[in-house]
Amino acid sequence: MNIQRWIARREPNWRRLDTLLRQVETQGLKSLQALEIEELASLYRSVSADLARARTHKLGMTLVQELQQLTSRSYNQIYQGSRRQEWGAVVEFMRWGFPAIVQETWGYIAVATATFAVGALVAWWYAWQDPVFMAIVVPPHIIEIVRDRGELWMGSIVGMEPLASSSITINNLQVSFGAVGGGITAGLYTLFILVYNGIHIGAIATLIAQYNLSYPFWAFVWPHGSLELPAIFFAGGAGLLIGRGLLFPGPYRRVDALKLYGYQAAKLLFGIVPMLIIAGLIEGFFSPNPSIPDSLKYVTGIGLLALLFRYCTRKKSINSSI
Repeated sequence: MNIQRWIARREPNWRRLDTLLRQVETQGLKSLQALEIEELASLYRSVSADLARARTHKLGMTLVQELQQLTSRSYNQIYQGSRRQEWGAVVEFMRWGFPAIVQETWGYIAVATATFAVGALVAWWYAWQDPVFMAIVVPPHIIEIVRDRGELWMGSIVGMEPLASSSITINNLQVSFGAVGGGITAGLYTLFILVYNGIHIGAIATLIAQYNLSYPFWAFVWPHGSLELPAIFFAGGAGLLIGRGLLFPGPYRRVDALKLYGYQAAKLLFGIVPMLIIAGLIEGFFSPNPSIPDSLKYVTGIGLLALLFRYCTRKKSINSSI
């Protein structure tokens, strides 16, 4: 191997890679054209092979160190830079993408919300009329605590907040994923989950009202419910979107409709996850805390709901991306 000839032949590639890296390091990966990005990746692989050859043939520490620096810089910009771009895309979605998809699919979310509300109203009506219905819907231990002790059952969370918060979050995620996944049953299972949860909440709320515990009960529910319930409605809307793609593809082929509406549902689900995590933390640590006044819990819940509404109705202006 003629070392000088090999270096002379390979050196233009090293210089070109160094030039591209300097541009990326000062202006970011977005400053490169698509072909330049492909060239950067190709030169990185090429220089990595040159480094391996230089080490194998022991071509001198200076050359090896220079090639090592080039490959390290390339790796940092290609892989860590792409990760920064990915996180930037996540931030951009949470700032503007999620509100946009909520506005785009508000009709499906409204249907999901109405379905839940119908279930709650039906449960409210029957629970007041028939004690047997109450016994069927509400777990017996909850009825016992409220009826016999005149207390709420949420105090059991105090002292085990981390475990309670994680289990609550997992349960809420399961309900939401079930509502979204229920879309593959043409939305029937999604509707079932919404009605079932509405009936459950409506029956419990009626039980609480019968024993004059509504004020502390809703003080507990409001802080986390202001995020948790909308998240479930969004999940229901996502499931109905998938059901729409199956049943009513419109001008699209059914497979194309499923891709379109499934993509919208996935974006809704992506935005729901942080809402449920925050709601789980609030329900585990804030809502059951007896040292926090009920009035403050109401104010917190109303404030969070107002912020969520404002967030979901925001629109991206031309100047927002500057």
